[in-house]
Amino acid sequence: MYKSKIKGTGIYLPKKVMTNDDLSKTVETNDEWIFTRTGIRERRICSTEGGEFPTDMALNAAKDCLAEAKLEPNDIDMILFASVTPDAKLPNSACILQTKLGITNKCAALDIAAACSGFVYGINMADSMIKTGMVKNVLVVGSEMLSREVNWEDRSICILFGDGCGAAIIGRNDEDDQSEVLSGILGADGTGAEFFDQPVGGSVEPIAQSHLDNRTHFMQMKGRDMFKVATRTLADNAKTVMKRAGVSMDEIDWLVPHQANIRIIETTGKLLGIPDEKVIVNIGKYGNTSAATIPIAFYEAIKEGKIKRGDLVLFDAFGAGLTSGATLLRY
Repeated sequence: MYKSKIKGTGIYLPKKVMTNDDLSKTVETNDEWIFTRTGIRERRICSTEGGEFPTDMALNAAKDCLAEAKLEPNDIDMILFASVTPDAKLPNSACILQTKLGITNKCAALDIAAACSGFVYGINMADSMIKTGMVKNVLVVGSEMLSREVNWEDRSICILFGDGCGAAIIGRNDEDDQSEVLSGILGADGTGAEFFDQPVGGSVEPIAQSHLDNRTHFMQMKGRDMFKVATRTLADNAKTVMKRAGVSMDEIDWLVPHQANIRIIETTGKLLGIPDEKVIVNIGKYGNTSAATIPIAFYEAIKEGKIKRGDLVLFDAFGAGLTSGATLLRY
């Protein structure tokens, strides 16, 4: 059985910055109200003129991944594209990205609609396929343009989300390489689907003029219900992957949690007993970018000199579905 590791990382952040003060001009809110409840100061917003759609962002992030991993596009055996805001329904965004990267090897290309857990789903799926020998290098992308799906007149939800992309290449490592994905867990609880959903726009209820008139086609969330389930699930999944790898919390160097809300992050840290200084937090700059939060936070922590090769890193995610997942790796 082979082992896998993260060989390269990359991100793309839209150029437009929307601050809390900017939001206060369109909805009844203010910087203090938003920050004290969410930890968010600003978020990035994609251009609708082109060049910053989900696969555009992914192209830029993927190029950085390839350069760091010292690989060529045709070295990629599979693309896993995590997003709930794909470029289009058909073809899938992974196929579009394959073409934009100039990959000609007919590699597998799959979209993952697991919401905020999507990147972790992709990492764990890639690890499993690499271990069996089916693939050697997998490009895992989390790229979201949530600004398209947010009701900017609803202050309960528009303050939370932003756009962005993070990516990583996970590949087969050498036998003497200490970097390794150690353990993972994926899960879901469909009984909580109503806590965060977007029921309009699918086959059951296609978008009609009435939805546009009443603005009922956007994402909707029950924040308190999400908070209760998220913190418990994040803590439980973290404990599970540590137990599977035979690792204690004291040995963990860094926790990279999904950046949904500062209160969820802080509560999860307390439930796990991990010091604040070991938790990577960047929600203040970007808000919740769904599947992109963990790879963006991971990339930045590496570039800032926090996370180094050999460190034990724990990814922990939770999202609509309700989906969840965690990954423990030695970077």
